[in-house]
Amino acid sequence: MRKNRLALVLSLVGLFAWTVGAYAGNNPDLVPNGKGWGVRADGQSKGAKGGGHGGGGGGGHHQQSNGIDYHGGPVMTSTVNVYYIWYGNWSGNNATTVLPDLASHIGGSPYYNINTTYYDGSNTHVSGAVHYAGSSTDNYSQGANLSDNGVFSVVTNAVGNGSPDPNGVYFVLTSADVNETSGFCTSYCGWHTYSTYKGQHVKFAFIGNPERCPSACSVQDPGPNGTGGADGMASIIAHELEEANTDPELNAWYDRRGYENADKCAWTFGSTYTANGAIANVKLGTRDYLIQQNWVNASGGYCAMSY
Repeated sequence: MRKNRLALVLSLVGLFAWTVGAYAGNNPDLVPNGKGWGVRADGQSKGAKGGGHGGGGGGGHHQQSNGIDYHGGPVMTSTVNVYYIWYGNWSGNNATTVLPDLASHIGGSPYYNINTTYYDGSNTHVSGAVHYAGSSTDNYSQGANLSDNGVFSVVTNAVGNGSPDPNGVYFVLTSADVNETSGFCTSYCGWHTYSTYKGQHVKFAFIGNPERCPSACSVQDPGPNGTGGADGMASIIAHELEEANTDPELNAWYDRRGYENADKCAWTFGSTYTANGAIANVKLGTRDYLIQQNWVNASGGYCAMSY
């Protein structure tokens, strides 16, 4: 199946990055780049592209019992506000209904409560609450070929003259004709990171459209909501949102390979059922979705769909 092929590719990429890190320096531990694999703390990585704005810190381990470690950075402990930026041409696409429904119902669900097993240095836990704060549109302001910096420009254009929301995560959702030139469809399907705008850290993510490369970024077409695009993006959004909550600045929760919580369960789905002629594994609100499992930071650590 396509998901197995992609999982194998991602595993090989991660293994190669781990091997490079282990032999390239005195400390084999890697830090996350927000794109699904680890890089050396000095930012160097052969065979895997480093990523993101800001980079991860290499602080000491504070917790080592559940297969993922805390490195001292912040987590998002208040209600997370989700902002969508519809980039490109979304006319007539059901994603503009399906994906806001996801953001409106994922918070407080048994699935999303997995994130409450993560905490900061004061033992304040991630709340698990998510609020869909609205959306804006961008009609190709950066063209059809986005760079990483171009993605951030889309975010800052959306914020405009206002101030960025410190409790927000801004998602740049691209239509199928848009490419991200640092590795969309070949190295990743989405990513998250942060940067600084108006003196404030801004959490944001790129979510590519699987309709551009269904064999790489979509498990099934159509999914339970009728398309490979919207259904595939739902899984990628869930993945990046939970990582933005537990590792917003790439220096909080990750393992020795540089894998964040969702990376440790990427492209695994647990028990499934049939919905609308497709495979699903969770109902959020009135819709069924097939979204990736997340890593529970308890009982030794494990991939699951609820906590």
